[in-house]
Amino acid sequence: SLYSIVQMPSGIPVATVAINGGANAAILAAKILATSDAELLEKLKAYSEEMKEQVVAKDKKLQEVGYKNYSK
Repeated sequence: SLYSIVQMPSGIPVATVAINGGANAAILAAKILATSDAELLEKLKAYSEEMKEQVVAKDKKLQEVGYKNYSK
């Protein structure tokens, strides 16, 4: 199965996401659609910024409490 994906011939683009990666599949589809939809592009940018802020906040907490005391 994996071999059939990574060995696609030239001219047959393939985008893959992880098993049970429905959220990433939706984001990938939205990014493709956003190439011709400015409103969708802005929503994706906002979503990406929100995700970035979450990562920064989690990193800050991790740095403060250390990995042994870190929990979600």
